[in-house]
Amino acid sequence: MLRRSYTRAMIRFCRDTAGPCLAPGGSVVCVGAFDGVHLGHRALLARVRAQAAERGLVPIAISFEPIPREFFARGGPVPRLTSAREKIGLIAASGVETLLMLRFDAALAAMQPETFVERVLVERCAAREVWVGGDFRFGHARRGDVAMLEALGARLGFIVHVMEDFEVAGERVSSSAIRRHLAAGEFEAAARLLGRPFSIGGHVVRGARLGRKLGWPTANLRLGRRVSPVSGIFAVCVHGLDEGAVWPGVASLGLRPTVNGSEPLLEVHLFDFAGDLYGRRIEVEFVAKLREEVKFADLDAMVCQIERDADEARAILRSVRRSQDTGSRLAPGRLR
Repeated sequence: MLRRSYTRAMIRFCRDTAGPCLAPGGSVVCVGAFDGVHLGHRALLARVRAQAAERGLVPIAISFEPIPREFFARGGPVPRLTSAREKIGLIAASGVETLLMLRFDAALAAMQPETFVERVLVERCAAREVWVGGDFRFGHARRGDVAMLEALGARLGFIVHVMEDFEVAGERVSSSAIRRHLAAGEFEAAARLLGRPFSIGGHVVRGARLGRKLGWPTANLRLGRRVSPVSGIFAVCVHGLDEGAVWPGVASLGLRPTVNGSEPLLEVHLFDFAGDLYGRRIEVEFVAKLREEVKFADLDAMVCQIERDADEARAILRSVRRSQDTGSRLAPGRLR
């Protein structure tokens, strides 16, 4: 039974393995976790869209939430490059018409690969072509592989294509490579593989207002169940305040050990900003890592370090502005 199907960001979005056929006239399908929707993913999505247009078929992306590695981690920390909401938006922006984002639960994990192919690829999607990566595995205990998929396709009426590796400057683009770059504070390298700067978005929530009392007010974003691939103190740019404006700032992402924080929080101080952001959705772009999060002896010591962090962040962002010749890109926030 189809329990949920609706339009989001100009894409048809469904969540169930069972239900009416999504493409009665046939489809071109790609399958993957799509964490980050990086340049390799976008090349795959573009190939599927082009093949579907050429053959008069429907392009469909199949993904999973939670992603399989999260499910099998059994609640352990699994860093994500994108939230589910961000992934949906990025796939929609690729021009693919339909996203089947399956609930990865115990039932799906236990599904035999033959059943997955028959129920999802054939019955749900009427696949004529299926595009996957060379290391694609599927079904219970990861028993299914490309060879099995090809054999099933020959019997059930679809062709399997293996997408070649996508490289940038000799480096294979993958979600794991991007996570490694981010963990090492290599944001430019991560952005080259992502095809955009790494960022975290969310709605600004009310906090304890300690930053305001200390003279450093912050816009706070809760991460919820999402595990960030980065932590520490950063120079950042914030999007979403005004049309076209990018505001400079300094941010902390972590548990705030000095004040005995209990959940990860992204706190952003925007330079020279005095407006009310509560409830607004903003996007925090990470430019450079300044240091790790540490526990200070007292609040005075913490404030002194915040001042040093802010000065360093301003200097870095000034340098970025000059090297990119962005002019007023970081206005109206001041970097003096």
